[in-house]
Amino acid sequence: MASMHQFRSFTLAAALATAAPAALLAGIAQAEDLRVGTQMKLMTLDPHYADLNENNSLLSHIYERLVNQDEQLNPQPGLAVSWKRLSETIWEFKLREGVAFHDGSAFTAKDVIYSIERIRDFLKPPSGGFQSYTQAIKAVTAPDPMTVVIETSESVPTLPLSLTSIFIMKARADGFAKTEALNAASTPVGTGPYKFKSWQSGEVLTLTRNDAYWGGNPAWDNVVFRVIESPAARVAALTTGDVDVADYIPARDVAGLQQRGKKVESTAAARSNFLQFDIGRENAPSVTDQAGKAIANPFRDKRVRQALTIATDRPFIADRILLGYGTAAAQLFPAGLAGTSENLTVSPPDYAQAKALLAEAGYPDGFRVVLAGPGGRYPGDSESLQSVAQNWARIGVKVQPIVAPFSVFATKRSNGEYPVWYGGCSGEAVTFCLGALLGTANDDAGTGSLNYGKYSNPAFDQLLAEAMDMDDGPERNAAIAQATEAVLADYPVIPLYHFHLIVGHGDKVGDYAVHPRGWTTAMQASPATK
Repeated sequence: MASMHQFRSFTLAAALATAAPAALLAGIAQAEDLRVGTQMKLMTLDPHYADLNENNSLLSHIYERLVNQDEQLNPQPGLAVSWKRLSETIWEFKLREGVAFHDGSAFTAKDVIYSIERIRDFLKPPSGGFQSYTQAIKAVTAPDPMTVVIETSESVPTLPLSLTSIFIMKARADGFAKTEALNAASTPVGTGPYKFKSWQSGEVLTLTRNDAYWGGNPAWDNVVFRVIESPAARVAALTTGDVDVADYIPARDVAGLQQRGKKVESTAAARSNFLQFDIGRENAPSVTDQAGKAIANPFRDKRVRQALTIATDRPFIADRILLGYGTAAAQLFPAGLAGTSENLTVSPPDYAQAKALLAEAGYPDGFRVVLAGPGGRYPGDSESLQSVAQNWARIGVKVQPIVAPFSVFATKRSNGEYPVWYGGCSGEAVTFCLGALLGTANDDAGTGSLNYGKYSNPAFDQLLAEAMDMDDGPERNAAIAQATEAVLADYPVIPLYHFHLIVGHGDKVGDYAVHPRGWTTAMQASPATK
C-alpha cells in the first residue's frame, strides 16, 4: 500500500521555495537539454484563461504564485514570503525581495494587483476559469512596493489557499492583456525558472533556462515538450530514446520499459475520476427503454443513481485495469487528505440490491443509455467504460460506451450531448472539487464550475459553505468530511478510482519526482550524475 505522504498534494514551486532541489542546483557543467513526451496539450499562453491541469503544469515553468503548498496542503511562501490576517476581511502579504521578471524588470506589488484584477474584472466566463479564487476579493492595494493588502467582501479564512492557484503576470501600462494577443504575438514574461522560447499550438513548447532565477540555477539549458497524445506513442518515443521523459505511462507498459532499461517512477494522484449524471434535465439525450423509445431522465431518481453505484465494480478497475497502480474510490480525494472522510469505504458490487432498487424506481427491465468519456487522457479511462458497461448489463442497463479525444468529448459534454459521462477533478484542496463538481452553480459563491450535470442540493451547499467559513484545523476538516458524507449519500456521482501517476525516463535523467497533482515539469527531473 502506498504510504500516506503519497496522497498529499503540493505545488512543485513549494519544493523550490523551501529546499534546494537537485533539479535546480545541479551545476552548470552538467546542464543540458531535456526532451519530454507529454500528453499535456497547452491550450493557451494566457495563465489566467483556463484552469486546466495542462495549462497550470506547463505554464508553471514561466509563471509563479504568491503562495505555494507543502505535502500536507499547508500554504508555504512563494512570491510572498509571509502573510497575516489583520481583521476578518483584511489580509497583508509581504512580497519576496530581489525577484525579477524575465525581461529584467523588478517584481512588485503592482504586478500582484494587476494579476488579481485581471482575473476578477477583465476575463469573463468561459475564459474566467480562475474567477472562483478572486470572487470574494473586494480590493487590492499596496501601502508600499513590497506589501499587498487584500480586502474581501466577507470572511475568507482560506484566502492564502486560493492564491496558490493564481499565476502572477507582469503589469502592463496599456491595460489588461487580451488572451488573443498573448497567444498570437506576445512572449510570456514571468518570474519562473524557465523562459519562453517558442510554441507550436498542440505540438511543441520550447523553454530556455532563466539564469537569473531567484530560486537557483535551473538544471536544464533547454526544455522541449512534445505533445504525444497516444500513450502507446509516448512509450515508443521513450523506448527509442526520442524523448528523455514520458508522462502518464499505462500500467501495462511498466514491465516492458523496465526490461528495456528505462526507469519508472510513480505516486498516487491527489484527485479522483468518476461518473457524472445528467440530473438537471427532465429529458436527457440517448436514454431509451429496451425497445429504443425515449424515456424521461432516470438519473433524476436517487434510487437509480444508487443502483448504478452499487453495481459498479470499482476494485476490479483498480486491480485489473490499472494493474494495482490505482485505488478504488469512495470519495473525491484519497482518504487521508484534509477534509476526507474515514467513514466512506468501497464495497464489492451488489447486483441483487441494485436490481431491486431499479425495480422500485420503476425500471424492472432496466433501460439503454450512452456512457461517454475521453480516450487516453487518464489511465484506464476508456477501459473503465467497458468495465462499467459489463457491470450495468447485469442489472438490465444496456450501455453503449462512446470514447472520443478529450477536446471532442469536452465540447460535447459542455453542450449537454451526453446523459452520463466519465470525468476527473483535482485541485489544491478537496473543497475545490466538492464545490466545483457538486455545488449548485452560483457565480457569486464561485461554485458549480464543473457541475455539468446541473445537480443541486441546498443542504449540502449550506454544509460546505459553513465548513469553508471555518479557520483551518481539525474542526474545519471534520465539517468538510461531514459535508462529503451528506452529499455522496445522494449519489450525484460515482467515484471510480484514484489512479497512480506513472512517469518513465531514460539514462539522462537520474531521478524524477512524480507530482501528485499530475503536473509534468522540468523542475521534477534531476540530471544523472556524470
